[in-house]
Amino acid sequence: MFSSAAYIENLDDDTVSGSNWITENNVQHFLSQTTKTTRKPYCGYTQQILSKREQVEQELLLAAIQWPKPPDGKIAFAQSTDPTHSDFVIVKPSRFFKVGDQLEVLVRMKDFQGKPKQYGGDYLQARIHSPGLKAGAAGRIVDCHNGLYKVFFTLLWPGEVKVSVSLVHPSEAIQVLLRLREERPDRVYFKSSFKSGRYSETTECNVCLPGGIPVCNFTDLYTGEPWFCYKPRKLSCASRISHAKGGYLKGLLTQEESLFFQSDVNIKRPILSSGPDSVIVKPKAFTDSSSMDRAEDPTVSPSGYYYEDQWRSRTHWIHNFNKSDDITECLQGKVIHLFGDSTIRQWFEYLTTFVPDLVEFNLGSPKNVGPFMSVDLKHNILLKFRCHGPPIRFSTVFSSELRYIANELNSIVGGRNTVVAITIWSHFSTFPVEVYIRRLRNIRRAVVQLLDRSPKTVIVIRTANVQELGPEVSLFNSDWYSFQLDSVMRKMFSGIAVHFVDAWEMSVAHYLPHNLHPNEIIVKNQIDAFLSYVCPLQT
Repeated sequence: MFSSAAYIENLDDDTVSGSNWITENNVQHFLSQTTKTTRKPYCGYTQQILSKREQVEQELLLAAIQWPKPPDGKIAFAQSTDPTHSDFVIVKPSRFFKVGDQLEVLVRMKDFQGKPKQYGGDYLQARIHSPGLKAGAAGRIVDCHNGLYKVFFTLLWPGEVKVSVSLVHPSEAIQVLLRLREERPDRVYFKSSFKSGRYSETTECNVCLPGGIPVCNFTDLYTGEPWFCYKPRKLSCASRISHAKGGYLKGLLTQEESLFFQSDVNIKRPILSSGPDSVIVKPKAFTDSSSMDRAEDPTVSPSGYYYEDQWRSRTHWIHNFNKSDDITECLQGKVIHLFGDSTIRQWFEYLTTFVPDLVEFNLGSPKNVGPFMSVDLKHNILLKFRCHGPPIRFSTVFSSELRYIANELNSIVGGRNTVVAITIWSHFSTFPVEVYIRRLRNIRRAVVQLLDRSPKTVIVIRTANVQELGPEVSLFNSDWYSFQLDSVMRKMFSGIAVHFVDAWEMSVAHYLPHNLHPNEIIVKNQIDAFLSYVCPLQT
């Protein structure tokens, strides 16, 4: 029997695992620490065989995303954060600002009785923007843990620049989201169909199933990724034909908890300024193009900004691919693999629609699920999309098409004409973070090996993005869940020769309403950033 654990153990070496963001000091410090984040074990995640280094990394990642907790005891709704009573002020709004300066904003939280909050933990989003210029950039938020928040913006264009701050969730709601993530990973459930001849059965599936009932173990042999379905009554496990989303559990909140999730009250509500909400920014005396911070660091903030609806990265030059011929010229002779969820499927759809010679080849795949393939025979371009392995909340995926990204990467030869783009986040938001860390660890190992055997392969990671939130969506797909996963992903892939398309900031900084599947103008900007890595401007 092939032991995936032994396979993973044998490979665990810095260079192969890619965990080079962890220093030797981290490891020593960790081993000398007795206090570790105590967490309820989740399913087989207690049995994971992790090397010392993997264990240290997991602890450091979990520590990095720890969220401040309100004081003990239940907090009544009236004492929770009220965006309407809260406000912000620009620090020194009338001082002289020029492009490149920092702007500081102080946000003051109050409860529904108008009393100042004494603790932190609220989840905010903030941006600066100039509507007339179609310009915008995201802000960096610092929690002072006393009801005050500082927001830092880098002023990147001249003119009148307006500040917008919104409360995504009060701290009291975050505690509910945390509880659900740890205690109710079953709140999205999945199903599989089993079929033999004319007889078929459907059973429930998940990363983890409560014991006591016989299960089919579909854990992947190579990556060790766990997946189980309840065993059909009459059919064998081998007769599984498809995977699908089962549904979403209802009634997850108490009456009191549901008050923290109200659309027009405390989900993504604006916080207004108690004074001026804009500043005037003067141009720099001279333009210095070399001031671009060329080192690509996925944790730099802001990573870029919009100007005239075009995304300008602060870490690399972006070429605007406005004509389909430009895209054809860039992709000529290349194979492009897109792996992930529906947000990278948008790239496939955009490119196939925009480039006339790129024609979709009908593979007979289910709509919106894939796999999909487009071909340009004249220019020798092959574009492919495939969804990531379970958990995935797609309608129906054939069992034979359920593939893990790590295994797919292992089957790619690579080279200067191979391009890989990956996104994986949204479908992991209902699970404890260890589930996501494990998945990224496997993908990262395969990425490092691919780059090792074919260093000229271009690998791009598309980050998560923000979305429209209501009371129900928040419990399954809140931006807060996505933000936590995105922070983990950026840390795990820092220091590896991959490129990032910062879909997060591109969705926060834009003037259009948030959407899980961003509008076409945002997708176009993502594609421009992506193709600028594939075909960098010769400077």
